[in-house]
Amino acid sequence: MLILTADQVRQVLDGAEQQVVEAVSRAYRLHAAGRTVLPHSLFLRFPGRARDRIIALPAYLGDAGGPGAREPVAGVKWISSFPGNLDAGLERASAAILLNSMRTGHPEVLLEGSVISARRTAASAALAAATLAPRQPQTGVTLIGCGVINFEVLAFLRALLPELAEVTLFDLDPARARAFAERCADRLPGLKTATAERIGDALAAHPLVSLATTASTPHLDPSPCPPGTLLLHLSLRDLTPETILSSVNIVDDADHVCRESTSLHLAEERAGHRDFIADSIGALLTGGRCERDPEALTVFSPFGLGVLDLAVADLVRHRARERGLGTDVPDFLAPGAR
Repeated sequence: MLILTADQVRQVLDGAEQQVVEAVSRAYRLHAAGRTVLPHSLFLRFPGRARDRIIALPAYLGDAGGPGAREPVAGVKWISSFPGNLDAGLERASAAILLNSMRTGHPEVLLEGSVISARRTAASAALAAATLAPRQPQTGVTLIGCGVINFEVLAFLRALLPELAEVTLFDLDPARARAFAERCADRLPGLKTATAERIGDALAAHPLVSLATTASTPHLDPSPCPPGTLLLHLSLRDLTPETILSSVNIVDDADHVCRESTSLHLAEERAGHRDFIADSIGALLTGGRCERDPEALTVFSPFGLGVLDLAVADLVRHRARERGLGTDVPDFLAPGAR
């Protein structure tokens, strides 16, 4: 068993945005081609604690065949979300990822998963922004929710959108927005950063918006958004069913995203169908770059497929072994299993 800590995962992934995006793009395309197995995520919830949950995401990622194909990989991510941690100075999310041998089924690699989870989420958001590109260069972005996910989104957007020069921030906690702006100045020099006191002002600032909140019910009025805005709806529960039904909707997987009281699930219950979903990101990537509607609101709602975690975890595994990182535990399994 190879064990990789959060610091070791960061060592491997820091500066590797392009490689992470490539891994995520490959996973989306394999999923669109039917070369994955992706059971529904299992949500573990607790009595009287509506905001807390732990989710299991099992998955199998196949290969594309042909020269340079990677070995198939199977595994599971076990990720918790306890928003109350923020008040105690702790991270909201924590996770572990386990990869299994496709020859024996034995567990082979245990990785700290929150870093991988955040960066695969950010990579999918940036990939959608680059794929659903407007006619004009994207020079600014609004971030609603100033936490770990949106900071990673910003880093990946800068890697994929070289013209990006401005960011507008909004958070219900102004202190978090100010701290986020300070981190931007330290880690992302040259980026013009502004904070908005009202969410409507933030939405009006740029036609590219990333939503990464802890909302459990719809709360957002997107009417201040400029025409042609792309909403990266990462937290999945910010938008009303009416907004979803009147928008151009791109998802990662309709069966996965239309459940667990997401905004799209509520829209499906309201409409009685899923015809409001225009396409999947995997299909768009297979077909190439797609220019978004210059007048309509486009919403990208990724459920967060377990195959993305596997793709990035497999990348980390190989890069870590090349660098001699991690702790090998040769006697992890029972003697008869080795």
